[in-house]
Amino acid sequence: MIARKLLIGLAVVVLALLLGLPLAVVIVEALGRGVAPFLARLADPDSLAALRLTLLVAAIAVPLNLGFGLAASWAIAKFDFRGKSLLLSVVDLPFSVSPVISGLVWVLLFGAQGWLGPWLADHGIRLIFAVPGLVLATLFVTFPFVARELIPLMQEQGRDAEEAAATLGAGGLHTFLKVTLPDVRWGLLYGVLLCNARAMGEFGAVSVVSGHIRGLTNTLPLHVEILYNEYDFVGAFAVASLLAALALVTLAAKSALEWAHQDGLARLHRH
Repeated sequence: MIARKLLIGLAVVVLALLLGLPLAVVIVEALGRGVAPFLARLADPDSLAALRLTLLVAAIAVPLNLGFGLAASWAIAKFDFRGKSLLLSVVDLPFSVSPVISGLVWVLLFGAQGWLGPWLADHGIRLIFAVPGLVLATLFVTFPFVARELIPLMQEQGRDAEEAAATLGAGGLHTFLKVTLPDVRWGLLYGVLLCNARAMGEFGAVSVVSGHIRGLTNTLPLHVEILYNEYDFVGAFAVASLLAALALVTLAAKSALEWAHQDGLARLHRH
């Protein structure tokens, strides 16, 4: 009992030092000169543009990764096919590649001097230093999260329910929507939340392909860096606090889903 309390206390102290203290520093620095300068920095057009762009990129990347994660995890967990191990390796690839390197790859492919850059320029298509480039970079670094959340869950559940549905005459799509998807909905939501958090906070890959154009290609993390490098510490910490608030909202949503899931399981066991 004592050991358990000591471990819990140690975990709380570590979390307070690693998470609580930095968050407190951000808030204190952001409000160091008062509420009015803090609100003024948040209302700055460049800050608002960075916020809109961050939400736009996440709104595009997360649903696409949702579709890919569902398809990849269903194929890997429920079917045997040639190239299965290769697909699993592709899913894990972003975990082993530096985000900066992944951004550089997009520049080498689609930049003005890249392999496909001249052809894109001739057809009036701009990917790098524009919103499509930010979306591509974010897609690459975030697409494992949904799949990696679902694959172990689907593998643990096995294939019995799907095989029973097929025996009863259900088609593939009907089986997926009525049998597979309801069983993994909580894991799917967790994966989406993690994917969304990474999409909003991504720095390395997005920094390479953005061009750091104020009001156009700067997401919130990039805008924080620019303000800090310009010694606008109040502005940098104000925008950082906004980014932290988005992260806290994501964490609160995750916690609410976990509580709802546990409550649902408890009710199921009681009945």
